[in-house]
Amino acid sequence: MTSLPARAARRCHAVVNPLHSTVYFAPDIAREFERLGLPDRGADYFVSRAAAFGRVGAGTVTATFYNFKHDLVARHLPAAWEVISPEAALEARLRAADSVLRRLLGDDALSSKEMAEAAELALRATEACSRAARPLYAAHADLPVPEAPHLAYWHAATLLREHRGDGHLMTLVSAGLDPVEALASHTASGKGMSPKWILRTRGWSAEEWEAARERLRERGLLAADGELTQAGTDLRKAIEDETDRLDQAPYEHLGAAGVARLTELAGAFTKAAMEAGAFPADLIGKR
Repeated sequence: MTSLPARAARRCHAVVNPLHSTVYFAPDIAREFERLGLPDRGADYFVSRAAAFGRVGAGTVTATFYNFKHDLVARHLPAAWEVISPEAALEARLRAADSVLRRLLGDDALSSKEMAEAAELALRATEACSRAARPLYAAHADLPVPEAPHLAYWHAATLLREHRGDGHLMTLVSAGLDPVEALASHTASGKGMSPKWILRTRGWSAEEWEAARERLRERGLLAADGELTQAGTDLRKAIEDETDRLDQAPYEHLGAAGVARLTELAGAFTKAAMEAGAFPADLIGKR
């Protein structure tokens, strides 16, 4: 029996995760990697996020990232490890996170008591995360916690993000949604990445995207006009509800008061980051 208000954990995650994600939409990582001899902008995301695994190949990344085309991943890995070591990539990502957060939030926010409190609360939540069947979380959980409060908070947000994400992939597989179908159904809900950004970053062709949408139509999940049917809406709701269930432990451990306070603090930081232009305006949407 949960002691939290309905969807409190989801609301908390929704405002904690974006501050972690800002680093993937900023030029800072590219600059850091270029200094280390990796000029390929397309490799940034794979190298920085997969570095916690060590020198893995494309197969591991395709499996654990789920919605990227294997051909795109294999274009960059494992070759990138010949240029930049996983250890150097992790250090570069942390430097990028520092510079991104300083630019978006300002030094005063980063050194504030609110940031220190948010870091303490988020790290406390991670104490109840589970490594079992959660490879991306488990790999990141082995990394040291940075000393600076804003980086400790970013690290904790990373752990909470990957913990929920690993559980979410379990629900997608259970629902019978392949990587492109998962993307297409999420986009159709109005809450997922726009087709423009998916085709730009995930490696799928326009033909593969349309084929996935057709498979969703054949299953009765997507209507002819591209909107989710009632069955599609119900399936996406069931996926998110099950993801919530699998991700409940960290927030139960934090407790209702702690979750409410972390949501308040994280919400303020994320709002400030978004107002400072942390994400592209056309990132989310059906078109």
